[in-house]
Amino acid sequence: MIRSMTAFARHSSQQDWGSLVWELRSVNHRYLEPSLKLPEAMRALEPAMRDKLRKQLSRGKVECGLRLHIQSQHASEQLNINQSLLAQVISASEAIQQQLQQPAPLDALQLMQWPGVLEESTLDNDALQQQALEAFQIALTQLNESREREGAELKQIIVQRLDAIDAITASVREQMPQILAAQKTKIQERMAELAAELNPERVEQEIVLLAQKADVDEELDRLVTHVNEVRRVLKKGGACGRRLDFLMQELNREANTLSSKAIVSDSTQAAVELKVLIEQMREQIQNIE
Repeated sequence: MIRSMTAFARHSSQQDWGSLVWELRSVNHRYLEPSLKLPEAMRALEPAMRDKLRKQLSRGKVECGLRLHIQSQHASEQLNINQSLLAQVISASEAIQQQLQQPAPLDALQLMQWPGVLEESTLDNDALQQQALEAFQIALTQLNESREREGAELKQIIVQRLDAIDAITASVREQMPQILAAQKTKIQERMAELAAELNPERVEQEIVLLAQKADVDEELDRLVTHVNEVRRVLKKGGACGRRLDFLMQELNREANTLSSKAIVSDSTQAAVELKVLIEQMREQIQNIE
């Protein structure tokens, strides 16, 4: 599967205490470069997150952001009663009042003010981190799915350019015998116009030299070989962006050589079209993982 390095994913997870929202963005980069933006209470997740990213992504600059929304009834200011301690305080108060001549009734507000009777309810941080990590995995899966969808589109674009290169290569190969024959006739006609003493052997040598200079069979063969290799790499999939980029350099080298050997405008135009197609592929490949 071909994957693009450009993608976005957003996942919201609803919990009994509130919700958490992950947003993941990735763009093309030479290596894998994570950027994590977490609440202070979630900093402990960084090692596990980086490990997941390394195992599931090969390249790209990936920004991961987490937002927590805690409902008020679960916020840290909510208070709970320590029933055990309250019972001890009441028991002690009643014992003391029995020894007083004019005991006063127990005051609930004073009981609440006793240290430890009221407890602040806090979220289970370990459970919260586990929930956040599980939600992160879902968001990461969505990010990969998005990268694969865009990668499939990039593959189609590249395959279309490869088909066009095959067509141009086949056309140039088919035209070369006629091109060389036309050049041979052109040389002979020019020599005749000069009304010079013609040495048939010398003319034939010039024609042979021209044919050798204009021979592009090797370049066409290498173009076909490189195109076939690009197709093979695309079919295999995986993290192949660097390999494809190298093949674009090789294709461009052959196109330049073809251009330098062009002896007619049709060959020159074919070389230009090849270079345009190769550059279009190279631009798309910059986004492939």
